[in-house]
Amino acid sequence: MAKVIMIQGTMSNAGKSLLTAGLCRILKQDGYRVAPFKSQNMALNSYITEEGLEMGRAQVMQAEAAGIEPSVLMNPILLKPTNDVGSQVIVNGEVIGNMSAKDYFAYKRQLIPDIRKAFHELEKQADVIVVEGAGSPAEINLKENDIVNMGLADMLDSPVLLVGDIDRGGVFAQLLGTLMLLEEHEKARVKGLIINKFRGDPFILEPGIAMLEEKSGVPVIGVVPYMDISVEDEDSLTTRFDTRKEAQIDIAVIRFPRISNFTDFSVFEQINGVSVRYVDSVSQLHRPDMIILPGSKNTMGDLKWMRQNGLEAAIKKRNGESVIFGICGGYQMLGCTVSDPNAVEEGGTMHGMELLPVETELETQKIRTRVEGTFEKVSGVFSGLSGRKIRGYEIHMGVSKAAEGCSPLCTLTNVLDGRNKEDGVAGETVYGTYVHGIFDEGEIASVMVSALAQRKGLSVENGLTMDYGAFKETQYDKLADTLRKHLDMDGIYRILNGGTYDKRSIDKVEN
Repeated sequence: MAKVIMIQGTMSNAGKSLLTAGLCRILKQDGYRVAPFKSQNMALNSYITEEGLEMGRAQVMQAEAAGIEPSVLMNPILLKPTNDVGSQVIVNGEVIGNMSAKDYFAYKRQLIPDIRKAFHELEKQADVIVVEGAGSPAEINLKENDIVNMGLADMLDSPVLLVGDIDRGGVFAQLLGTLMLLEEHEKARVKGLIINKFRGDPFILEPGIAMLEEKSGVPVIGVVPYMDISVEDEDSLTTRFDTRKEAQIDIAVIRFPRISNFTDFSVFEQINGVSVRYVDSVSQLHRPDMIILPGSKNTMGDLKWMRQNGLEAAIKKRNGESVIFGICGGYQMLGCTVSDPNAVEEGGTMHGMELLPVETELETQKIRTRVEGTFEKVSGVFSGLSGRKIRGYEIHMGVSKAAEGCSPLCTLTNVLDGRNKEDGVAGETVYGTYVHGIFDEGEIASVMVSALAQRKGLSVENGLTMDYGAFKETQYDKLADTLRKHLDMDGIYRILNGGTYDKRSIDKVEN
C-alpha cells in the first residue's frame, strides 16, 4: 500500500499544482516510486495517453516531474467547460456526456467507485502518491458529497498540507479562515501549513507565523518564495495571459473564450528574443510576426466571437505580413466552412475564415490518439520544417477535408493502430494542423523562429540549440531545489510516515 500526502489550498491558484510537482520531484530524487493524483480536474488543457485516453495537463506535468509516463489513473475525472454553466464530463479518459453544473453536482457521488479504483491501481505502481486538491476545502456550498478535497482525504485516509498564497494578500486570514470552516475531523487531517509565493525576508513574517500557529494549533512547515520557474500551469488562472511586452519576434495567440491546450506554445516562451502574447481584442493584436489560432472547446462559438469583435477581419488583413498558424479548432476556423449536422456545438453550418481550402464537419465521436510522423515538403515561410520528425496527439470532434491538390502539412502514423494519414495544409503564409504538441519536438520551434527572424533581417541567439524536454527537466530540478531549501522536508517525511510534525523535536527520517 502506497503512502499518501495531500496538498490542499486556501483558494484556486494558491500553488497546489506546482508544490505537488515539486514534492513528486523530491521524492523521485530520494529514490521513491512516486505518482501524482487528482480525482477531479476542471481544465481545457488536456492530453492523450498512450492508450488514447484523455486527462488533464497538470497531472501530465506532475508525472514528468515524477519521471513516469502519464496515466489516466492520475486524473480519473476531467471536466472541460463548454459554457459558463456546463461541462463535458470525461471519466477514466472517456467522454460520458455534457452536464450542467447542477446535474453534475447531483451525479458526482456515483463516480466514487471510479476514483477508488483508479487510486488503488495507481498504488500498485508507486511507493508514495502526492494528491492535489481543487479550489478550497472551505467552499462550504460544495462540501456536500465532496470528492476532491476533504472528502477525498477521508476516502484515502490522507494527511493534508494546506497552502496559502501570500502574494495576493491576507494569507493569515486565508489559512485561519479555511481551518475555522472545517469540521473538527477535517481540521485534524491538516498536519502543516505552507505560506507560498513570498517576496522578501522571511524574518518579517515570524510574529505573524507565531500567532498563526498559536491560533490554529497547526505548525507552519515552510515559507516558499515566489519562484521564477517555467512549468505548465493550470489553465483557469494562468499568468501567461497577462504578458504584453513585445520582443524582436512577436507571436500573438488568440485568446478565445474557450481556448484549450495553450501549453502547445510554451516552447516559444523559452527562446531568447521571442514574446508570446495572448490577445482578445483588435487593439491588442498590433503587428505580430506570427498569429496562432489555438485549440477551442467550441470552434463555432469562438469563431463567432472573433467575427463579432473584429479579430477575424483584423487577422485576415494581416495575412501575408504575419504568418498565420491554426492548431485543432484554430485549424478548423481557417477553413472555408464548419458544419455541425448533429448539433455537437452550435448546429448548422457557418463560413470559416477562408484562408485555407478546407471543409470541416463536426462529429459526435471524439478523436483521441497519439501520432508521430514527418513534415511533408512544406512551402512558404516554414519550408525549413520539411522532413523534420513530429510527435504529438489529437483531440477533436470533427473531420477536415482539404481540397484536391492541396499540399498537406505532414504525414502521420496513428500510434494506437499504425494507420497512416495526411494531416493539415501548408500554404505560403498560412498553415493548419490537428496535432497538439507539434512544436515541442526537436528544433521545430527554433526553426520556425529563425524563419520569422529571417523575414525581418534579424537573427535570434541560442534558438537552434534548444531542447525543450531537457529544459523542462532543469525546471523540475530547480523547483525541487527551492522546495528543499524552504520546506522542512524532514517534517514532511515524518507526516508521510504517519507521525506528527513538531518543530521542537523533529527526528530526521532515514530515506
